[in-house]
This record gives sequence, C-alpha cells and structure tokens, in this order.
Amino acid sequence: MKSNLRAISAMTALIGVLSGCAESSDPKYAVQVPGGLAFSEFKGYESWQVVSISEDGPAIAAILANPVMIDAYKSGIPGNGKPWPDGSKMTKIHWIPKKLETFPAATVPGVQHDVDFMVKDSKRFQDSGGWGWAAFAYDPASGKFTPADTTATPPQGHDAKCGFTCHMIVKTRDYVFTEYGSR
Repeated sequence: MKSNLRAISAMTALIGVLSGCAESSDPKYAVQVPGGLAFSEFKGYESWQVVSISEDGPAIAAILANPVMIDAYKSGIPGNGKPWPDGSKMTKIHWIPKKLETFPAATVPGVQHDVDFMVKDSKRFQDSGGWGWAAFAYDPASGKFTPADTTATPPQGHDAKCGFTCHMIVKTRDYVFTEYGSR
C-alpha cells in the first residue's frame, strides 16, 4: 500500500513537472519588461473574466481581470473609495478590427496588436502607486511577443512603470480606468 502511494505521488509530481514544462516552453512566458514584470506572471489570463471592452484609436480591446480583481469589483471598488487589493491583475488584449465576412455589419477582432498587463503589488511597486505595468507588442508574422517601447504604436515606456504617467489621471480610482460593466 505504501509503495502504491509513493508511486501515485511520484506520478502526480512528474505530471505536474511535465505540464509546467509544456506551458513554460511557450516562448511568450520567457518575455519580460525591464524592472521585472514578466509575461509568465499572467499565465492563464486567457481564461479570466471579461470586465469590459474598449476602442482606443485603431484598436479594439477586451479587458480581462483575475478572480482577485473581479471580487474587488463586485465589492464596490473603486466606487466605494477603497484601494484595489494586492494580487489584483488585469490584461488588455488589443486587436485591429475587421468586418465579419459572414455578416459585414459586425466588427470583430482581426490581427492581434498587443497585450498589456497590470498588477497591484504595493510592496514591489511602491514608487508607481502600487501598480506594475507591462506592454508586449505582438508580431503576427512570427507569432512572438516583445516588450513594447517608445517605437511602438502607441509609444510605451518599456519598464514596469510604463503605465504610471498615463494612469495618474485616475489616481482617485487607484489608477484603474476600467469600469465593470452591468451584467
């Protein structure tokens, strides 16, 4: 019986290691911005809940939030004046829109443009309102992400404070623009 439990434990550990290797072998998880904010800190963002959508210049975006941030929205943040809890994370995925071929009246995501991340960690990012940001440009030809920089569209600082200046205008909302839409 003990040897069966050891065998099961060993297999479970091996499966976990192999799963982690497969996920971590995706090259996007090796990319990070100067200052340490890494793409890998947002693993699983693709399945986070949609908070809102937006249109900014030529791009449309879906804004997703992790469960910590969703719970904070549901508790009334930012309208109740409380700050976002540490561990809150958002991502904004931008696409260049296109007309849906089967129903041209509809506009849908086309080629991906970039992905932006923000995380609340008041100890790590003390000098930027408690938030860290990262913007990663997407190259559709190669399928690779790279840290956005001042040559990107729009131009971005390329460190973990890249969003701080822009987000200062929503300081009273703890630096978050996004509204949690009615459901």
